[in-house]
Amino acid sequence: MLVQGIKSRPVYTGFAIDENAQRHLFALEGEGARALLDQVKKVGKEFLAVSEILHVGEAHGKELAALGADILWSAPTTPVLLNRLRQNLINARMGTRLYLSGTEGFIGQAMKVALEQGIDFGSIVTEHRGSEARRVQCVHCKGITDNVTTQPFTCSHCGLTLLVRDHYSRRLAAFQGVCIDAEEPGSAPPPEVRFP
Repeated sequence: MLVQGIKSRPVYTGFAIDENAQRHLFALEGEGARALLDQVKKVGKEFLAVSEILHVGEAHGKELAALGADILWSAPTTPVLLNRLRQNLINARMGTRLYLSGTEGFIGQAMKVALEQGIDFGSIVTEHRGSEARRVQCVHCKGITDNVTTQPFTCSHCGLTLLVRDHYSRRLAAFQGVCIDAEEPGSAPPPEVRFP
């Protein structure tokens, strides 16, 4: 059972285009492209003239290309997109607004890049789209496992059976996993899909 009310649990406010921004920078993963496409339907395309879209994943690439943004760049993998995002933020000017959308793991990793470049946490616009699978750090071996969908799950690094907590670390861009059967090994309940 997850502990309710943990304050570190990420909250995604949803996209709202900032009319006062001088430039818009979008980092989108897979279904995260829908967040931008929905905003275009809602407010129009004018802001795209001063927008750069970084996208990873096969979904919605043609729809994004049809928008006619100033710059559209498709990455082959998430690490490559995060590298490009880092460079864009290093060269960004005052008045640039950052928007992130995709899975929690993707948003967390992109947010980590932004925070490392000095972007204020509260100024980053986020919207969760796609799978609820989690990126989890084992608090025992410190290994990180991506795309965790079950509760509990077996750490891919040390083999312990972990309870996935709602406690989230922005520094690591991961939820925390703790051994569920430390006092009585093998007593963990069977895994159930909890984060589809």
